[in-house]
Amino acid sequence: MTPRMDIAALVMGLTFAFIWSSAFTSARIIVASAPPLAVSSVRFFLAGCVALVIARALGQSFRLTRNQWRATIIFGVCQNALYLGLNFIAMQWIEAGLASIIASTMPLIVALIGWMMLGDRLPWSGVAGLVLGFGGVLVIMGARLEAGVSLPGVALCIIGALALAVATLSLRGATSGGGNLWVVLGYQMLIGSACLVIPAALFETWTYTPSIGLTLAFLYTVFIPGITATWIWFLLVGRIGAVKAATFHFLNPFFGVLVAWIFLDEQIGVMDILGVAVIAVGILMVQLAKQNVPRI
Repeated sequence: MTPRMDIAALVMGLTFAFIWSSAFTSARIIVASAPPLAVSSVRFFLAGCVALVIARALGQSFRLTRNQWRATIIFGVCQNALYLGLNFIAMQWIEAGLASIIASTMPLIVALIGWMMLGDRLPWSGVAGLVLGFGGVLVIMGARLEAGVSLPGVALCIIGALALAVATLSLRGATSGGGNLWVVLGYQMLIGSACLVIPAALFETWTYTPSIGLTLAFLYTVFIPGITATWIWFLLVGRIGAVKAATFHFLNPFFGVLVAWIFLDEQIGVMDILGVAVIAVGILMVQLAKQNVPRI
């Protein structure tokens, strides 16, 4: 039986998309007062410890299967260390809204690689969605380049999105957290922390400018995007399936720009609005096309 979208799933999907997108704004606040790699390492360590405490309270097994270890290591390195670590560095130079737009192309990158290199079937509507989605990125980037956006910052965000896409593709068919989800999540966080602590120690000065804004942004990033959003995502996937759950990614560009505008007063131009709308439509078309591909 195909999982059915209901009100609860809709609320979970909207909540996940909003939280995921808001993380770029909180990250922008954090890196304005603290070194990006050091604060990311501390963030992952704290979140990992909290996840393992929850796992212990739930009686989950701390022993993982080979597939679970593979998934844990790949995501610990690619998602936490590379994707999130590079985005934190990049947001020293680029706006949170732009970083969220680049990161939101991850579903498009996954679909493009799967279609062109891995033999995945994609209906014409999905191909059109890819063209639209990447076209929207070009619209935004063209306007931002004219305004003098930081090219190194953009490059780091692109590399981060590619790292997350590669990790997502490499885990197709692998066993997920299953009965010990919180253990897998905790180990992922600790692996990401360990990966970042060395470059942070070598290249950064571990000093920060204390403020209420930094404290609130840090705690929000640890407990809401870092832990709560992951929990909501797995509940959503369990309720309606991974393919349907991924459809909510089409909201990420909109929410990312909106939150940055509200809390950081980032300017939104006409080309930004047009580009975000085109990207959102493209992502939605790709995800809906994937749902319509027959299973064999």
